[in-house]
Amino acid sequence: MMKKLLLAGVLVVGAQQAALVGTAQATSAQATAVTLPAAFDKAASAYEVPRDLLVALGYAETHLDGHGGEPSASGGYGVMHLVSNPSSHALEDAAKITSQTAAKLKTDDAANVLGGAAVLRAKADKLGLTAAERKDPAKWYEAVAAYGGAANESTARIYADAVYEVLANGVNTAGVKVTAKVVEPDRGKYDDADPRTLAAATDYPGALWAAASSSNYAVSNRPTDEKIDRIIIHVTQGSYAGTISWFQNSAAKVSAHYVVRSSDGQITQMVREKNRAFHAGVSSYNHRSVGIEHEGYINDASWFTDQMYRSSAALTRNIADRYGIPKDRSHIIGHVEVPGSDHTDPGSHWDWNKYMSYVGGGSGGGTNPYTAEKVCGTGYKVIDSQALGTSGTVYLLYNSTNANNCVATLKKTSLGKASAASAFLQVAGKAKVTDSGSFTYYAGPVRAAADDKCVKWGGSVGTATYESPSEHCS
Repeated sequence: MMKKLLLAGVLVVGAQQAALVGTAQATSAQATAVTLPAAFDKAASAYEVPRDLLVALGYAETHLDGHGGEPSASGGYGVMHLVSNPSSHALEDAAKITSQTAAKLKTDDAANVLGGAAVLRAKADKLGLTAAERKDPAKWYEAVAAYGGAANESTARIYADAVYEVLANGVNTAGVKVTAKVVEPDRGKYDDADPRTLAAATDYPGALWAAASSSNYAVSNRPTDEKIDRIIIHVTQGSYAGTISWFQNSAAKVSAHYVVRSSDGQITQMVREKNRAFHAGVSSYNHRSVGIEHEGYINDASWFTDQMYRSSAALTRNIADRYGIPKDRSHIIGHVEVPGSDHTDPGSHWDWNKYMSYVGGGSGGGTNPYTAEKVCGTGYKVIDSQALGTSGTVYLLYNSTNANNCVATLKKTSLGKASAASAFLQVAGKAKVTDSGSFTYYAGPVRAAADDKCVKWGGSVGTATYESPSEHCS
């Protein structure tokens, strides 16, 4: 299945719009016949947008690939993903501000970058950023979040955080370079919008929860009423945050049970497995299958990271084990293999041999027989998690009966063999409690009462470590 994020319409009025249009008329001639690096330089200068931040936004959206003017699943065009659909009109707004035609904005990379800068600047103007503030990339966070056009503040933060993560990691692609630079963004109203919200009990332990619009799936009672015997692999034709936002939009009429992020394999569940997500395009296969979307574009292999393959394979293996689905290519299929489908994902760049070897346990060290809930005990439910590269995952759990937190670190490699791992929990005002050593399957549990107290938590497997900020304060 293919879909993409929607961007909020730009409402620039009065003097602001006049100023932007005036700038566009002076620079529109520069938007042709220039290299992509030069396009970013000129667009950033014309609209007083931090150049590296503009590149980071484009990379988070498309890896700086304009896809030949073809739209994303939600109608986004070009390097900067200018959206045109019933809910968002960024493409049209860019055309008004830059005096470029919509057709040129769709197909010309330089024009598209100019349009993206114009739309981002309009967001900043609407927020009231001053000239001094516009020079500081940290002050653009809310404008970046608004550019993403997310359905809610939690998804908007996922989107904006992804852009600043690109900025922190740097970019070197398509001739465009950004030196890695960590920026502590001023999140403003998004500071309390926790993007890692989990349901009381997702179907897959550790998955984040972001409910799809009720218009985009059918309430069912599977597998009691209908057998689940297929798992269908999709590519989003768009970004992770954008796909989540699109599935939350009632206009989409599409969804999937899960979405997997490219960079680190993070998983968000959007439809419960008992319900029928609208992902296969063929009703009979919606009835019998679980759909998993993967961030990226089918014509660009750079999106398909090993972290994504391993994380998705672990999810697929878990689903297959729970429903008794054979772990073979007759039952784990691509969208293109659904009879009657007109889709081509996951495409020729998807490495089925690698993926199926991970699904079957090859190169992944088998399946950990424990879950975080089993480690922490009765009454504990996962409320947060963090992947430790491909080596394991550390989980934070909460017991609503006794107001206790628990941390457990589950290994994914060297299962059954003693190797270094740890888990820790620190309640505000108290000393850190750590369980560390050589373990065969998991570290922990580390438990502590933390009612109405902030906590820091984390763990490690081998050299992969994670330590959270002070969070979950209530």
